[in-house]
Amino acid sequence: MDMAPNGVSEQPRWLSDDEQRVWRAYLHATTLLEDHLDRQLQRDAGMPHVYYGLLVQLSQAPRRRMRMTELAKDAKITRSRLSHAVARLEKNGWVRREDCPSDKRGQNAFLTDEGYEVLRRSAPGHVAAVRQALFDRLSPEQVGQLGEIMRVMAEGLQPAGPDADLPWLR
Repeated sequence: MDMAPNGVSEQPRWLSDDEQRVWRAYLHATTLLEDHLDRQLQRDAGMPHVYYGLLVQLSQAPRRRMRMTELAKDAKITRSRLSHAVARLEKNGWVRREDCPSDKRGQNAFLTDEGYEVLRRSAPGHVAAVRQALFDRLSPEQVGQLGEIMRVMAEGLQPAGPDADLPWLR
């Protein structure tokens, strides 16, 4: 007999056949989509999708700068993964780390002109890949439904409070 953390016996709530079908379809589609976008960006820009996302975040930040902790939070990745990614982007000359003037312990990531140019050149191909893989396959109603579903999922998965186990806090 399984016991919940509060000591009450609890049986697993297994997925129904329909739920299992939807879950597997979701996993299959999201894995294929991420692979599709990674391959497109590797081919056209020499970077994985997560790096492209970092460049986009920096391009939209004031003065193309963000604190590393904020960049990790926006990207939903661990600080160590961000540090590794930024090191690779620095090696390419696309990003530069700078000390944070308001906090001697913090660092900012800065999108260089070269990084901005790489982003500018790769954005049209990336948006075409996203459109072809997702939006061109859905009706306007389905796009609205997908957006609402993703919003509800994200809200339910976004823990709050000081003890929240979030990637960017690790």
